[in-house]
Amino acid sequence: MTSSASVATGLDIRLIAVDMDGTLLDERGRVPEDLWPLLDRLRERGILFAPASGRQYATLRREFGERGDHMVFIAENGTYVVREEEELSSDPMDPGAVREVVATARAMGHDVGVVLCGKRSAYIERTDDAFRTEADRYYARLQSVADLDEVDDEILKVAIYDFGDAERTTAPALTDVAAHLQVVVSGEHWVDIMNPGVNKGRALRRLQEVLGVTAAQTMAFGDYLNDLEMMDAAEHSYAMANAHPEVASRARHAAPSNRDHGVVRVLEQLLAE
Repeated sequence: MTSSASVATGLDIRLIAVDMDGTLLDERGRVPEDLWPLLDRLRERGILFAPASGRQYATLRREFGERGDHMVFIAENGTYVVREEEELSSDPMDPGAVREVVATARAMGHDVGVVLCGKRSAYIERTDDAFRTEADRYYARLQSVADLDEVDDEILKVAIYDFGDAERTTAPALTDVAAHLQVVVSGEHWVDIMNPGVNKGRALRRLQEVLGVTAAQTMAFGDYLNDLEMMDAAEHSYAMANAHPEVASRARHAAPSNRDHGVVRVLEQLLAE
């Protein structure tokens, strides 16, 4: 892995996929102010910016305002890809599988909350302030329901919030589920359950095919385990200085941490060429 924030000269970058939490967003969970003028310059250069996150599409769209009109969004860990309000790809789960995951979560002996991530909205049945506050951070469209089993929507992903350590407690408790569904630790407190084979990398490769963009023309930034496949889909992959060790070992380059606006620093170098 090359040194921090290094950018080779003469690159023909056409697509930039960027994780949000722990990567683009700063320590307060906000988009760095110095990113906004860079987005305008990227658009002028014909480079497509693609937020790629475990967050829902509505939440990502809200973050970028009018500039989002000119982006593509890889949402829900790659299960939903949207450009200009048009769905490019999606991978809904079987309703029976969704009910199985919900039942498993309800039976866990530690403190968790469940979010069903649908195309129209996200849904929760646990409504205490502690869990609702966490869910509100990530879901702009969020509905409280009496019973998750009664939700009528295409469910893209089930997200489980663990008030402790998700990698140590919730992920191991999903062993039976992992035999036929994909279980991904997407943050310190979050575990995502999706269809097998679905991830940000697969979504990025589909997008590359649609756009006629190669891996050599793609740049990607990430920090956590749900970014691993995305690193593989981009020849110019950057792990943040605060990244999980597996991400750091998988990426080809290193960038400063999200606290130091590492994505912005690399893009500044790219646009200086």
